[in-house]
Amino acid sequence: MHIDNCDVHLNADPSRVVLRPFSIPVQPRGTAHGDMSRAERVVNSVLKMSDEDCIAELSDVDRDFHGRHWMTHAIFLERFAQIRKIIAKLPHVSDAHAKLIGAYFSHEYSYAAAAVMNPSMVPHPDQSGMRDGAVRFVMSVRTVGEGHISSIAFREGVALPDGSVKLWPQAPFALAATPGSEYPEDGPVTLHRHESATLSGTVIFPITRAQSNGVEDLRLVRFVEEDGRATYMGSYTAYSGRETGCELMQTDRFTEFRMTPLRGAASRHKGLALFPRRINGRFTAIGRLDQESLYFMQSEDHLSWNYGRKIVEPKYPWELIQLGNCGSPIETEDGWILLTHGVGAMRQYSLGAVLLDLKDPSRVIGRTREPFLRPLDETREGYVPNVVYTCGAMKVGKRLVMPYGVADSSVRCGSFPIADLIKEMT
Repeated sequence: MHIDNCDVHLNADPSRVVLRPFSIPVQPRGTAHGDMSRAERVVNSVLKMSDEDCIAELSDVDRDFHGRHWMTHAIFLERFAQIRKIIAKLPHVSDAHAKLIGAYFSHEYSYAAAAVMNPSMVPHPDQSGMRDGAVRFVMSVRTVGEGHISSIAFREGVALPDGSVKLWPQAPFALAATPGSEYPEDGPVTLHRHESATLSGTVIFPITRAQSNGVEDLRLVRFVEEDGRATYMGSYTAYSGRETGCELMQTDRFTEFRMTPLRGAASRHKGLALFPRRINGRFTAIGRLDQESLYFMQSEDHLSWNYGRKIVEPKYPWELIQLGNCGSPIETEDGWILLTHGVGAMRQYSLGAVLLDLKDPSRVIGRTREPFLRPLDETREGYVPNVVYTCGAMKVGKRLVMPYGVADSSVRCGSFPIADLIKEMT
C-alpha cells in the first residue's frame, strides 16, 4: 500500500522553553541562620534586600530572559503565591520582592530538547470556515526534555481531502497548564490553560507523584455522546520513575484538562484506546491485559476497566513479540479500522491494522498480514532506532491522515485511501 507523505516534519527543538516551578527544600534544618529550611533562607535573604537592590536584581533577570517568555512577572507572582502558602507568617511583601522571590523559585525548562514523537490527531472543536471537505485539527505530541521527562504539547492545522496537511504557525512563547495555586500529590487534578496562551503554546507537564517522570503517548479521541454532545478524551501513560499506570484526560475545548487515574486491571497496562462513541450503551475500548495481545473491553463509567475478551494476538513475524493499538478505532462503512503496532525481530516496531465488525466490534473481520509502514532508510535512525509509532489517525473524506513518530525522535505525517487499507485486510 502506498502512503503519501505530507510536508510535516517536527524535530526536537531546544529553543522551546517554559517557566516551571523550581523546588527548593522546605524541610527545616540547622543552619548558621538558625533552624530553617533552605526555602526560608532564600526568602529571608530576598526580603532583607533594599528596594533598590531588589529592583536591580529583578532587572538583571528581565535582561537575561528578555524575549524568551511571555508574562514573566505574572508567572513570578503566581509562584510567589504558592510559596507564601508553604512558608507561613510572611510579612507584607512589596511587588518587586514578591516577583524576585518567584523568580528564585522558578526555572527555565526546554520541554522538547530531546524528542518530539508519538502524535495523535482529532477534529478541532472549532470547524467554522471549513469547506470543501477540509478539517481543522488538533494534534497532540509527546515532547521529551531534560531528564527524559515527557510532557504533552499540541499543534493545530488543517487537513484537506487530498491528504495534504497544513500546520498553523507555532506560538512564539509556551506556557505550562497549571492547577492554580495548589499542586496536588495525587490525582485527579484539573489543569487550566493560561488565558494568554494559544493551544500550540500550551504544555501539560507531570503534576502528581504517579506522573512525576512523565505523561506519555496521549491517544486523543473526539467522543460523541448519545445526545450528540461532543467532548474529547484520551488515555495516556503516567510514569513515576518506577511504575506505569493508565490515566484519562478529558476536555471540552482544550482550555481545561481533567486528568484522572483509571481503575481496574487495564489501568496497570499501557495503551488503552476509547471508541469514539458508546457501543450498545456502554463505553468501549481496546487495550492490553497480558502485555502482548489486544482485548475488547467495556465499562459503565469510562474510568473503570477490569476485564475483556481477547480478540487479536501475535501471529505474523513482524508482531511476534507483542501487539498494541495505535489509537482509537475509526468508524467506516466497512467496519471499525483499528491501527496497530507490532514488535518483531530486533525490536522493530511496524504499523498494521485490524478491521472490526461495525455492530459487534469484538468480532475481527480482517487483518493485515504484512505491516503497511515499517522503519526503513530515513525513518530508521533516531534516539530509539527502528520504530514507527502513532497514537491516532483522523478520517478526512475517503482518506486517513496519520501523523506518526519516527525512532522516538521526530514526527512525520502521511495519508492513504481508506479503501486501499481495507483491501489489505480482506
